[in-house]
Amino acid sequence: MKGIEMEQAAYCHALNLIPQLGPVRINRLVKACGSAREAWHANELCLKAVEGFGEKLAAQVAAARTQIDPEKAWQQLNNDGFNAVSQDGPGYPSLLREIYDPPPLLYFTGDLQVLHKPCLAVVGSRRHTTYGREIAHKFAAKLAACGFTIVSGLARGIDTWAHQGVLTTSGFTAAVLGCGLDICYPPENMSLMKRIGHQGIVLSEFPPGSEPAPQNFPRRNRLISGLSLGTLVVEASEKSGALITASFALEQGREVFAVPGSIANPCSQGCHRLIKEGAKLVDGVDSILEEIPVEYINRLKVNK
Repeated sequence: MKGIEMEQAAYCHALNLIPQLGPVRINRLVKACGSAREAWHANELCLKAVEGFGEKLAAQVAAARTQIDPEKAWQQLNNDGFNAVSQDGPGYPSLLREIYDPPPLLYFTGDLQVLHKPCLAVVGSRRHTTYGREIAHKFAAKLAACGFTIVSGLARGIDTWAHQGVLTTSGFTAAVLGCGLDICYPPENMSLMKRIGHQGIVLSEFPPGSEPAPQNFPRRNRLISGLSLGTLVVEASEKSGALITASFALEQGREVFAVPGSIANPCSQGCHRLIKEGAKLVDGVDSILEEIPVEYINRLKVNK
């Protein structure tokens, strides 16, 4: 293993393979020990003293470590064609570092640099109307043409059409998964996922082999908003996961935008609620550009 950055990423990956450890616990552990390497080698007494651990969890972590070789696990990750960057690595997205529980490690395929461009999230319901499909496709394409990286979740419905819209341009898109990079969910988006890997980036905080469990998707949603300056909700019912993404955006101090629709359309009820609660009503790309800080606008291809 060579280089401090690679070593940090490799040990973060090893910690990520321990089922009892999520981002909050790993971040606390690494902070308490000073590095991922030191965290990996910490004895049970040190583990027990970390906030939120205790004797039982410390024993579970110590036992799990005996089954994992960090160097071999890292080599396997690379052999499988996947990359990873740790929270302390220079390639880690700066906006993501600002959220409450940033992932200790991001797994990815594609170009990490697209996440260093100004990013906007475009999300919405899996069940959508023709209007929603057209709006998601058009807005994503126009915003990508301005120079934004469009972030979404590769889900059925609005997410898919947002990614598709970007792929019609020379812009970039990022797909954030709620599973490992070796799994495509939904499976019918496999060709789309491969195209995104060539015209952007596919990323996840979950190590390869992680199934798309229901509890993974709120964690995925916080990354979508956390990577982005703002989140545009195109269509969303009252119980849509897109509203969870919008809620995370508000918690993270990011902008929330919503597209209005027919009052008779259940797919627009969530958007209308967001607008009532203070989200910016969007009737064109300019509605979004008006809310973007000037330091980011200066990096875009818009006519100022």
